[in-house]
Amino acid sequence: MTLFLLRRLATLVATLAGASVVVFVVLEILPGNAAQMLMGADASPEAVAALAAKLGLDRPPLERYATWVAGMLVGELGNSYAYSSPVATLIAERLALTVPLAVMAMLLTTVLALAAGVYAAARHNRLGDVGVMGLTQVGIAIPNFWFAILLILLFAVHLRWFSAGGFPGWGAGAWPAFKSLILPAVSLAVVQAAILARITRSAVLEVLREDFVRTARAKGLSRRAALRRHVLRNAMVPVITVMGLQFANLLAGTIVVESVFYLPGLGRLIFQSIANRDLIVVRNCVMLLAAMVVLVNFVVDVLYAVIDPRIKAAGA
Repeated sequence: MTLFLLRRLATLVATLAGASVVVFVVLEILPGNAAQMLMGADASPEAVAALAAKLGLDRPPLERYATWVAGMLVGELGNSYAYSSPVATLIAERLALTVPLAVMAMLLTTVLALAAGVYAAARHNRLGDVGVMGLTQVGIAIPNFWFAILLILLFAVHLRWFSAGGFPGWGAGAWPAFKSLILPAVSLAVVQAAILARITRSAVLEVLREDFVRTARAKGLSRRAALRRHVLRNAMVPVITVMGLQFANLLAGTIVVESVFYLPGLGRLIFQSIANRDLIVVRNCVMLLAAMVVLVNFVVDVLYAVIDPRIKAAGA
């Protein structure tokens, strides 16, 4: 197990190093000038050059990359050009919304998808299976931003159960903050749950056809007991793969939903920073999201070994 973890950690570090190079290079070749954006179109070239020197934009790219990486290793991310505040503080404030939103959406996705997928597989080619698969097809086809607008019209405008948008902050109390995230979490979870339910159904059906399941049933084990004791664990490897990708996608892909509900999350921070040409914020936010994706994949690899010892043995 130790060798397995060391190899996965080495892969994680190498991936993060490659991602940092890609993020830095891509943002370097973008057109525009951050100093010019901050000073305005009518600023003199001398003033723009002075601000660029103050921000360190006149230094060689390799030197700026080394400074950026060294700062990340010690937790020093620099100061935002547009907000005039530490980037670490800005990101921490936005993560306090984005991470709970992604976790809520993922929990809802998991509950709905596993229940629907196992239910459909247990009723293969019957009315329940056809109905669940029809609903999941509709869920996949619905854009989450359009579904978010429908939720606002129903629950905020007509029923008045929830607010149409905004976030009161965790300082206003746990329930008001949690309540403001329910509709965004539901809108994010619908599409993800539809995809995961179909994956779960396929994985469970594949395991149900295995010889050991037929043997367990021949020994008198009920279908429900066979599903619970033997099928679910063996079907979880492909399901966990998709769950890991979906959680990473929820962390990185909430920009549209945050805009619909006017939530001050990480997605809106990235969007606003791109508009302001605040590259230091964009660079650190994108690198953080890349690190989250890589870390989630690492956790998924470890869960593989826990669920299926054959994978750990093969990796060793």
